[in-house]
Amino acid sequence: MFVSLIGTWIQTVAQSWLVFELTNSAFLLGLVGFLGSIPIFLFSLFGGVVADRVNKRNILILTQTAFMVLALVLAILTQFKIVTPVHIMFIALLNGTIMAFDAPSRQSVVVEFVGKRHLLNAIALNSVSFNSSRIIGPALAGIMVASIGMAGCFYVNAASFLAVLAALLFIKLDHTTRIDKNTSKLNDLKDGLKLIKNNRLIMTLIIMVGVSSLFGISYTILMPIFASNILHVGVKGLGMLMSASGAGALIAALVLARLGDFNYKGKLLIISSIVFSLSLIVFSLSESYLLSLIALIFIGGASVMAMALINTLLQTMVNDEYRGRVMSAFMFTFAGFMPFGSLIAGIFSHAIGVRLTVMISGILCAVFFIMINILLPDIKRL
Repeated sequence: MFVSLIGTWIQTVAQSWLVFELTNSAFLLGLVGFLGSIPIFLFSLFGGVVADRVNKRNILILTQTAFMVLALVLAILTQFKIVTPVHIMFIALLNGTIMAFDAPSRQSVVVEFVGKRHLLNAIALNSVSFNSSRIIGPALAGIMVASIGMAGCFYVNAASFLAVLAALLFIKLDHTTRIDKNTSKLNDLKDGLKLIKNNRLIMTLIIMVGVSSLFGISYTILMPIFASNILHVGVKGLGMLMSASGAGALIAALVLARLGDFNYKGKLLIISSIVFSLSLIVFSLSESYLLSLIALIFIGGASVMAMALINTLLQTMVNDEYRGRVMSAFMFTFAGFMPFGSLIAGIFSHAIGVRLTVMISGILCAVFFIMINILLPDIKRL
């Protein structure tokens, strides 16, 4: 995954540059991002049903192959200079649709590889690979766009999927169908949602993810304005601000991987959620570049720690036959809510300014997580 994720980040940066070069439109940049995310909101719950019915390894081989083919198509269209914004938007939409089926299987297959005892360690190590790649990939993209061109970047991403496919082909995963295939997929979906609704702790953990995605994570799209208009550090400063958040995330993931299977995960979840919220408020108020960097390290670290802990707690609380559907609900609220969070942040930033928007987001998150701590003490005992 580490190799493949670096390739994905290279393509993401090169694709953004290509869209801007073709259109010179900030709106179309946002639209491509929205089209890449919205299928996760629409289809990921069905992706969870499929994950609980079919061998997850086989699903991943299919989805990763499809990602590779789409990267090749984009590379060829770009190389022969026939690529248009419509092509890019259509490929982004297809990538998002494949991700809606890939993510629930990828999240829920981890426990089948390592067992529940090593689950947090495995999820944390996956976080390490993701956050390392998000530091390395964009840096490589800048060099590679200049040296081998945008088509070259897309070819590199296509080749990077071979690493995942090779690993998956070496993995042997026993699979016995755990749900009755005579039932309809819609009934399976209803059963999964009923399980979540009837378990107060699972429902609360899912809602915590949704609140973070809607109000917490959207600060990232406003970062250029903070760098330019508030901190006055320009594009180099913007890179450092983004890197600070990534570095915090990487540190937190390494700490979790080192801790492994420990008690009081729920207590650490509440603490990290509140630290995330308070750090957002500090960042919104800061006019100091150094203080903003420190706040972003805490924001990145606390958010990754909270999401990894929720992921682990959800997977240890559910039976195997429901794991794909519960993890699809996790992805639905985590990735599916993000485009709406970005939209809300954009609207409010235009109306009341970016600093007030991020501060209100931090206050909303803090109030919610403190209320969870008071009203549902069982979370702390998980």
